[in-house]
Amino acid sequence: MRQSVPLRAALVLTVSTLAGACASSGNAVPRPFPLPRNAGSPGNDVNESRGRIPPPLPPQSSAVDGYALVGTALSLRGVPYRNGGADPQGFDCSGFTQYVFAQYGVSLPREVREQFEQGKSVKGGEELAAGDLLFFTTVAPGATHVGIAIGGDQFVHAPSSTGVVRVERLSASYWSARYLGARRFM
Repeated sequence: MRQSVPLRAALVLTVSTLAGACASSGNAVPRPFPLPRNAGSPGNDVNESRGRIPPPLPPQSSAVDGYALVGTALSLRGVPYRNGGADPQGFDCSGFTQYVFAQYGVSLPREVREQFEQGKSVKGGEELAAGDLLFFTTVAPGATHVGIAIGGDQFVHAPSSTGVVRVERLSASYWSARYLGARRFM
């Protein structure tokens, strides 16, 4: 059953208002990366509508490859926003970063402000690297939203305003005005 555009827009607006950007305080724990669905088990593949399954994960090592991590994050584009979500059924911003990093054996706290307090600060003079976490102040003072740097001027995140994981430009007026800083976990 397809929803009309006005109904979908109203739902997105309602969810984004209730979600208040992304400053989640849920205690959800990320589930393992989705596997191909079993025969006779419809609906297990969250990427079914896009016709692809995320690539298998590389073997775990002590050093995380930022580009591999970004590849995993990008494979989740289109997954819907879900307040408190921390799995491919739906993500909020910190659930998204926590889930992606967990695929590489890196444990992140669940809440945005706690993620902002950890890792190595990336100073203004340093170049952002693929896999760095980018923090923003959106609905309250302090860190209330987080995304993953792709490289160059782009990052991937789970915004509540449009309802799906997507790529944005850090230089866009909305994001650049709200940028707080970056942290490196690799």
